[in-house]
Amino acid sequence: MRINSSLEKKLENYVVENKEKHYRIAYSYVKNVDDALDIVQEAIFKAIVSLDNLKNPEYIRTWFYRILINSAIDFIRKQKKIVVVDDEFISSFDCGTVDKYKDVDLYRALDELPDNYRSIIILRFFEDLKIEEVAEILDENVNTVKTRLYKSLEKLRIKINE
Repeated sequence: MRINSSLEKKLENYVVENKEKHYRIAYSYVKNVDDALDIVQEAIFKAIVSLDNLKNPEYIRTWFYRILINSAIDFIRKQKKIVVVDDEFISSFDCGTVDKYKDVDLYRALDELPDNYRSIIILRFFEDLKIEEVAEILDENVNTVKTRLYKSLEKLRIKINE
């Protein structure tokens, strides 16, 4: 089946114009340059393969964000199955120094949130999207997104205060 070439061009232009945003979203999930690049590449591949599923070209942004976020979450799930070393081994190298990096506590707290809460925080505050746009990207009800947003902010506040 041949995909509409104007739709292919629109996807290509969208991906190229927003490559930094896409990378930033992927990186916010995995905190690794190479893994983030792999996730973006995987998302682009999935988008190309499923381009015929895009019913309305006006929604290419939310459609691609959904693919990108799902690719990042899938990557994390696959990585959780791989255990390289245990926590005791890692903690034996801890020298007890204080982190000098800005917002480390915030990023650690974000990493501890469930995927559906973390996605909302990243899209709303890091990507500066409206709640309605977040709901559309995550294919959730606006009220559900609002509820999860407030719950995740409360969880972040508790974690950071600890």
